[in-house]
Parts: sequence; structure tokens; C-alpha cells
Amino acid sequence: MATEKILIVGPAWIGDMVMAQTLFKTLRQQYPLAELHVLAPDWTRALLSRMPEINKAISLPFAHGELNLKKRWQLGRSLRQANYSQAIVLPNSFKSALIPFFAGIKKRIGWRGEFRYGLLSELRILNKTQYPLMIERFMALGVPSTQLLKKPYPLPQLIINHDSLQAVANKYQLQVDKPIIALCPGVAFGPSKRWPAEYFAEVAKSKLQEGYQIWLFGSLADKPLAEIIQAQNNKRCVDLCGGTSLAEAIDLLSLAKLIVTNDSGLMHIGAALHKPLIAIYGSTSADFTPPLGDRVKILNLNLACSPCFKRECPLGHLRCMKDLTPEQVITAIKEFI
Repeated sequence: MATEKILIVGPAWIGDMVMAQTLFKTLRQQYPLAELHVLAPDWTRALLSRMPEINKAISLPFAHGELNLKKRWQLGRSLRQANYSQAIVLPNSFKSALIPFFAGIKKRIGWRGEFRYGLLSELRILNKTQYPLMIERFMALGVPSTQLLKKPYPLPQLIINHDSLQAVANKYQLQVDKPIIALCPGVAFGPSKRWPAEYFAEVAKSKLQEGYQIWLFGSLADKPLAEIIQAQNNKRCVDLCGGTSLAEAIDLLSLAKLIVTNDSGLMHIGAALHKPLIAIYGSTSADFTPPLGDRVKILNLNLACSPCFKRECPLGHLRCMKDLTPEQVITAIKEFI
């Protein structure tokens, strides 16, 4: 008897892919012997390789927003030989539903979205009241439409290989003899989600004085933020922004005693590593995409103007972030440590 294979078209954002593990766990419960293959951008491979539910990651070689109809047709045709029993399409875009259609997969499930009539064989209509969380909307696609989701929901959990972890620590000549606090000052979405770097610097100064190590995580775009933090702390922090791959950052975050972060992909990774985590929210809301960990403290001023979900503050003052003081974060850290 041939092994059943399921193709999941995964999300492109790092945080969303972490949350998609709740679907992968749900599918593993529904189909314990099935092969789960995820079609997603290469930058998510570091995550998928740490999710034991996934049998195979398939490269989606397109940039954000790129249609490239011919290449999608070619990729879909190349997947026909896999004989997938079904496909689950997590993004709501038109283009995300094309490849399973071109692959000839008979059962293609997804939410009604961007002109996808005909591309999906099972077009479901989302009840946002029934499924207020993103993970619920992901998981619901993995069960029959008439079946209720079972609580408690499975949490994301990234697996760390300790041999590779030691190799990464050696590569960057990192010392682990003192406890580590990880700061993640960047965010890809826009400045409205970013707590001021000067505030992160104050937190770093406080904890350095207490004998902690401060490691700074982020992409190359976050390097200017790390430089502000370093400048206010005589370069006593370990600046890893832009210096590590995502896979290496995941491994190194697993060494942290605590993580302080904006609402970002690294926030979701930290939560999936089940580290004590302080998540700072301003223009966004934890009501839809909270960090899914068991030791999480969410800080949010809940101003009348937030959440606005804008990339930049539409009122120009960014009070949702600037009025949340370093002292409040330092107090929250003391509750954890």
C-alpha cells in the first residue's frame, strides 16, 4: 500500500511558519503514517528542519509577490509524480493556490481568498468569530470542515541538535559560563512594531551590571539598532545581528535564560523554544498571533489608538512604544528571573 502524501503550501513569513507547526501536529494526529511535504521559500528551511512532523521541504523559488506563471506551472507539473492525496494551502493569495492545481492534486483545501474559485476543490469560508487566532485558521484546514478543533491546542516546539549547537557556539567563540539574556530589537514589518533601541540599551545596561551576558539577535537590517545598544554599553554586548544564519540564530537562542523581543519572527522562534520570553506589543495585537510558549509575558499599553496594524504610526507619536518604559521591562524580567 502506497504511503499517503500531503502537500502543504506554507506561509512566507518566519513567524507564520512557526505557528504553522500547529497544523503539522494536527495533521500528524489525523494521519499518523502520512508523509507531510511543505512547499515554502528557502529561508524557512531552518525552521522546517527542526520540526519532526515534516518529512520533506520543497523549495518555492519566488520572491515576495512574484507571480511568474510559467515557473509555477513547471513546478506544479514536476510535483505530479509524487501523487499527493491532498494539498492544504495556507496563504490566501491567488498565486499560492496555483501550484497544487497545476500538480493535478484532486483535493485542494484552503480559505476563500483572492479569486481562487476553481483553483481550490474545497473552498472554505472563514468564520473569524469562530477562529479568532491564526493557528486556529491553520489547524482548521487540517480537519474535516464539520469537525471541531480539540483543546488544548498543540504548541510549536523546535528541536535543537546539541552537537550542532556546540559547533555554532565554537564558531562564534561564545562563552556560556554566565547566564545569557537575548535581546531582539528589530522587526521586519515596520518601525511601528519596534521598541526604541535606546530602551533596549537601558535594559542591557541594567542586566550587564547584574552579571548577565547580553546577546543581540537580528538580521543585517537590524545592525544599526545593535550599534545604538552597543554604543550605550561600551560594546559589552555580543552583537550577532546579521552575522548568523537563521539556523544558527535558532540554536543560539536556545541557550538564553530569557528573551526580550518585539513582535517578530524571532519572538515566535523564542516561544517555540519554550524559553522565558517578554514580548513587547504596540501597533499589533497578541489577540491574533500571540507567542505560543508556556512562559510568556506580554507587555502592551493598550492605548486607545492601538492596535492600528500600520507599518508607521499614523499619528506620528508612536506612544504605544515610547510610553512603555525600560523600567517596566526590567520589572518584568525580575518576575521571571
